[in-house]
Amino acid sequence: MPADLAVIGLGPLGLPLAQAAVAAGIPTVGYRTGPEAGASVSPAELRRMLARGFRQAVGPAELGRVRTAVLCAPTPCGPDGDHDLGQLEKAARTLAGHMRPHTTVILESPVRPGTTEDFLRPLLEEGSGLRAGRDFHLAHSPARTDPGNRAFAPANTPKVIGGLTPACTESAAAFYSRITDKVVRARGLREAETVQLLETNYRHVNIALVNEMAVLCHELGVDLWDVIRCAETKPFGFQAFRPGPGVGGHSVPQDLTGRTGRGLRMVELAQQVNSRMPRYVVQRAAALLNEHGKSARGARVLLLGVTYKADVADQQGTPAEEVATGLMRLGAAVSYHDPLVPSWNVLDRPVPRADSLYEAVGDADLTILLQQHRTYDLQGLSVKAQLLLDTRGATPTGAAHRV
Repeated sequence: MPADLAVIGLGPLGLPLAQAAVAAGIPTVGYRTGPEAGASVSPAELRRMLARGFRQAVGPAELGRVRTAVLCAPTPCGPDGDHDLGQLEKAARTLAGHMRPHTTVILESPVRPGTTEDFLRPLLEEGSGLRAGRDFHLAHSPARTDPGNRAFAPANTPKVIGGLTPACTESAAAFYSRITDKVVRARGLREAETVQLLETNYRHVNIALVNEMAVLCHELGVDLWDVIRCAETKPFGFQAFRPGPGVGGHSVPQDLTGRTGRGLRMVELAQQVNSRMPRYVVQRAAALLNEHGKSARGARVLLLGVTYKADVADQQGTPAEEVATGLMRLGAAVSYHDPLVPSWNVLDRPVPRADSLYEAVGDADLTILLQQHRTYDLQGLSVKAQLLLDTRGATPTGAAHRV
């Protein structure tokens, strides 16, 4: 069966799109762009996808036989804090070499505003000899994925579309309307790109606010978790965010200082606040040990949950690595348990994995809950632990020390 859609990049963005497309009856070919950690499907789900019309491309020539190509190549944060467009460039050049007229090309990878037109468009036009807006359609759609969230899937998550021309927007909207219940048309490419900028920065700024509140409330002797519980009963003007050991995931906050000369000061400050949280967790851990007559040096510390999000195997940007590094530098003997992570390296050496969870919790001088996977019986673990530091507010009230 010829494919109607090519999903280029089968990582955390592309794989869910491919799943949704074949579920909607769209024959889909997937094309890998390189290392794409953070997304996988079970053998049973892969069999369902194959039965519904999915297949992996055996070569780039297959990209020239589809009506729609969606670029989902990873754009991780580079050393300078900006998106690394290396895999996106490679994917675009590969597509351009095989693209036919009338193809609709959509970029879903997170990028700075202006990237679709100023970076992607020239690559596609140069490699294909075609002109965007005349010979092929070009659009941007911000990726909206929430790994592990069972309430929202592509079908019931509105999709924002912005095209180079009105015709480009309509062509992309026609494609996404086959997958989702609601399509929202932006005025153009840059508006669509900036939607993701706003959504990402909104998350980081609000997490930073509640992280600062966590530090303040600890100093004041106030139960922040009770404060949040009460505040979220307000039916207007408030959305509850909760503190944690740091902010992970694939969404990179951006202040655009280098691009515009005028940064988003609140975003820059939020980044500073959130980047301090792993160190704050290490400080709290050392203080707890000290209060109970133990030194961090030589202490046995067990980390529970080292992924960036609950019930998701993805470790992209997880604060667990920085927490472990800080504890190791204090001389602690660090081990970990995570049902989704069979092995874990920090500072280029393997961290011992606890096979028997309850035995490890009982033996540890301090257990730190970094991620509340569903499989954890937090009541039972809190009873077993000598000392338990809960960075997620997930344990029963009074059962653990909370960040």
